[in-house]
Amino acid sequence: MSDTATPVSPPSVPSTAANPPPTTPAASAMAPARGPATRWLPAIGFGAIAVAGALAVLYAWRLPPFSDAIVSTENALVRGQVTMIGTQLPGYVTSVDVADFQQVHAGDLLAVIDQRSYRARREQAQAQLDASQAALDNWEQQKHSAAAGIVQAQAMLDNARAQATKADADLGRVRRLAGDGSLSLREQDASTAGNSQARAAVAQARAALDIAGQNQRAVLVNRAALQAAVAGARAALHAAEVDFDNTRITAPADGRLGQVAVRRGAYVNAGALLMPLVPTELWVIANYKETQMSRVRVGQRAWFRADALDGARLSGVVERISPATGAEFSALPADNATGNYVKIAQRIPVRIRIDPRQADAARLGPGMSVVTSIDTNAAPAPGAQP
Repeated sequence: MSDTATPVSPPSVPSTAANPPPTTPAASAMAPARGPATRWLPAIGFGAIAVAGALAVLYAWRLPPFSDAIVSTENALVRGQVTMIGTQLPGYVTSVDVADFQQVHAGDLLAVIDQRSYRARREQAQAQLDASQAALDNWEQQKHSAAAGIVQAQAMLDNARAQATKADADLGRVRRLAGDGSLSLREQDASTAGNSQARAAVAQARAALDIAGQNQRAVLVNRAALQAAVAGARAALHAAEVDFDNTRITAPADGRLGQVAVRRGAYVNAGALLMPLVPTELWVIANYKETQMSRVRVGQRAWFRADALDGARLSGVVERISPATGAEFSALPADNATGNYVKIAQRIPVRIRIDPRQADAARLGPGMSVVTSIDTNAAPAPGAQP
């Protein structure tokens, strides 16, 4: 017997590739059938994804067929007639009677400019008016004096004519008496001289009457000049009073002040801006895309939310619609006739009137950002104009 172990070979396994197992009819029925339709499945899936993406974009932008009756925009601001209060006169500011952000009413005193020089001008204008009025009053006296002078000259002319008539009669008698020797030639010459003097007196009285008439016409013509002087002096006084009143700068309307830029003792020129005034009447300007404006009408209900009010909702009404897009009112309008053209949706400003008696409306201020919405299905208010 030997100690060496004899190796044992492993059993051989038949190859499946060389000898495939026989297929049964049941197994053949369970295998999927491969044909031309199977190759289109990826394209169909990609197309479905593309359609879903397009529909999502249309829905996000509220485009047909997902158009919404509510049109909204974030491109909206609160507006108001902010008035920059200035001064018409130069001078030193003697007092400032308000503070920053103060509530004021129409007629409240805001500031005062040094009044001394303007008071002196007013008094000077008053004195000039008094002098012109006195000259006009004196004209009345001159008119009466001129009329009396005419009467006096007429009386002197009548007296001279009577003396001339008497001198003619005396000269006739003297000549007859001198002819028969009753009077001497010397007496005749004296009577002739007296007659000539009487005639000269008539001419002198007639000239005096003409001078009196010229004086009266001059007085009457001078009245227009005196009246013009009075009117000019009265206008100068009114201008001086206006300047004096303008030294007191008052609030033109109710509202709240902005930052007061003027200080007491500062010198200001005419037209200098002192402080802004924000009125109580406010509105909203919403710039909607032109694609959103197809059904927007004046009088439709609207609402908005202000960022500064933590999204508080306030209501309003579409009051007016701009007649052109905002680009048409820009300082440099676009010229699309040159270069390449890319269509961009323009925006049309819409003015929304804020409804009264809303508690949060008092907290609004010009320049605040809001998000506005308009219900285009709502019927315009009665009497609204498109």
